[in-house]
Amino acid sequence: MTNAPNWNSHLEFLFGARLPKSYHKLIEAGINKIEDLLWILPLHVQEVPTPMPYKNMQENHLFKGHGKIASLKVRPNYWAKGKGGTVLQNITLHIQDRFSDEVIILKWFNTYPSVKNKLQSLDLLEFCGTVGAYKGQKQIINPEYRELETYPSLTDSKEKELLIKYPTINSVNNANFKKIIDRIPDLLWNNISENLPLEILEKRNFLSLGMAFQILHGKKIQTMELVQKAKARLVYEEFFREQIKIHCRRALIKRPESKKISVSRNKFNNIVDLFPFKFTDDQNTVLEEIRSDMKSGHPMMRLLQGDVGCGKTAVALASSLIAIENRTQVAFMCPTETLALQHYLSTRKLFENTGYRIEILLGNTPQSQKKPILDNLKKGNIQLIIGTHSLIQDTIQFKDLGLAIIDEQHKFGVDQRLKLLDKNKNGHCLIMTATPIPRSLRLTQYGDLDISTIKTLPSCRKSIKTKIITPDNFEMFLTFINTRLSMKEQVYIVVPAIHESENLSMMHLEKVHAKFIQIFPKYRINSLHGQMKSETKEKIFREFQKHNIDILISTSVIEVGIDVRTATVMAIINPERFGLSSLHQLRGRVGRGGKPGFCFLINDKRISENSLHRQKILEKSNDGFRISEEDLKIRGEGDMFGTDQSGLVKLYRLASIITHGTELMEAKQDVEYLMEHKHPSVTELIKQYSNDLQVIRTI
Repeated sequence: MTNAPNWNSHLEFLFGARLPKSYHKLIEAGINKIEDLLWILPLHVQEVPTPMPYKNMQENHLFKGHGKIASLKVRPNYWAKGKGGTVLQNITLHIQDRFSDEVIILKWFNTYPSVKNKLQSLDLLEFCGTVGAYKGQKQIINPEYRELETYPSLTDSKEKELLIKYPTINSVNNANFKKIIDRIPDLLWNNISENLPLEILEKRNFLSLGMAFQILHGKKIQTMELVQKAKARLVYEEFFREQIKIHCRRALIKRPESKKISVSRNKFNNIVDLFPFKFTDDQNTVLEEIRSDMKSGHPMMRLLQGDVGCGKTAVALASSLIAIENRTQVAFMCPTETLALQHYLSTRKLFENTGYRIEILLGNTPQSQKKPILDNLKKGNIQLIIGTHSLIQDTIQFKDLGLAIIDEQHKFGVDQRLKLLDKNKNGHCLIMTATPIPRSLRLTQYGDLDISTIKTLPSCRKSIKTKIITPDNFEMFLTFINTRLSMKEQVYIVVPAIHESENLSMMHLEKVHAKFIQIFPKYRINSLHGQMKSETKEKIFREFQKHNIDILISTSVIEVGIDVRTATVMAIINPERFGLSSLHQLRGRVGRGGKPGFCFLINDKRISENSLHRQKILEKSNDGFRISEEDLKIRGEGDMFGTDQSGLVKLYRLASIITHGTELMEAKQDVEYLMEHKHPSVTELIKQYSNDLQVIRTI
């Protein structure tokens, strides 16, 4: 290394000219700077005891011993193979105690032959690990060890030794990772830069950032109290940096000037009068917030949240008319073709006397239809285009896109949302979600947005009763359906899968369809799923709207936005396969036409305690805000609103918006205070993040 590294130096500064395989593995995992190593925290750090006689061993406690190898047994594990097809080995080592005739067993599983070769060359050993037992015999699995030439004197003064265990990172195991950590010079450990001024450290009773890292990496004396204080400091640090990134992204969005879009009060009243119902007070309040944004001269970036059926779409369409009246175009992006089709049909009816041209564009719209749509969009002849993710294709060009509307935004990834915004240079954006956003998420993932909320439901919306169904009361459920069908009402049956699966035990569309045809032979039954062609889905959807179908068997493709007024029963089979928010969304498809709605959670087998707890939340509450909070706790913050919907996204290293809400609020308040007072450390971070658009776009 020709130059001394600092924490911002690239990882290669810790190595010589030859970069090992572990270096490349860490780079692949996104660990590029020396600072990145700081955030790979040990799983645990334990003080290593002094060597003791075997008789002092205690199960589940760390033990350090000395001994002589008495025997070594190796068994190949033909079921486990390593690189190049190498058969891995299980090793059992018997070690005689330095202080007595006792013997302990050390075991290693799935090792390469090199481990056996090394152990065969040894005589005396020092080992350390957690004591376990098997069939009454104490043993240690995968201990750390080193060769001894002679037994060392136990009276030798030594500094306290720590056993540090790091997680495996992209196949870089604990031993190799520790070697890399050990390459960090002491000078760097003692010069970890601090972001916070002394007044904030004192106000929050925080350790310095450097002290926190040194404690957690075992570079300073550890006590339980210090470890907890160090973790609290890093939790705060994660939220602190994120709040600055949110500020940068908000500034990036709000910085440019945009076209002022406004209409007179008379024109606005005419727009509202187009709708066949009276807007609620909440809808009127939100519309005024949107009007204020659109005439401000800066791009609107507003998130409209509200429970299922509260009237968000009507607000979006009224906003569209304001934009269109100003001779700009509107793009309305939906997560599913079914929802896009419904919006198209209802909007075309609403706008039929306005003279405005509305089109729909789907992923598999035939080229013969797509080309004239694209041409007319570019010329400005189409005022409102409704579609799915097809609207973000590079071939889509607008003459003057004034307003972009994104419906059910949590169904889209961050990148998809930004691609649509890129077509709306300095234009306005309205984002909608029927999954109410918990407060902690509003301060993090959505901190750069202005948020409007509709809480009151239209008077025509009736309450929905939810009931858990098991095999014991399934017949009663069928009788109830028969009664509602005889009253000329319609039924949704939602299933988690289209086809049977060998790996998953659950009901599927084909089986349920056949079963309900058998049970209700005199009623009209059809099915709908996402793999159908667009024209097939459109035909089935229209038939259900016209009440030419009594029972619709469907996958969750109907989860969002579908509005059929005579549908009063929603039955969801295998509800354990859906998240709470999805179940609540599905439930909101009924009770929309003045009649009460009914939701049944159909369990075809014994309900687990966890699933029963989730279903009881729905049975007891129709409050989408409470349900979204519970869903966040159950599924984790990565699942609900991240770019990945798997529930496994790790948004933070230590922090959790679920359990660290207080720390999140403190970080937000402190960032606002420091920004107001233009503190140099915050100014420097803002400068750093403002130059990294990728960081800002993806938080």
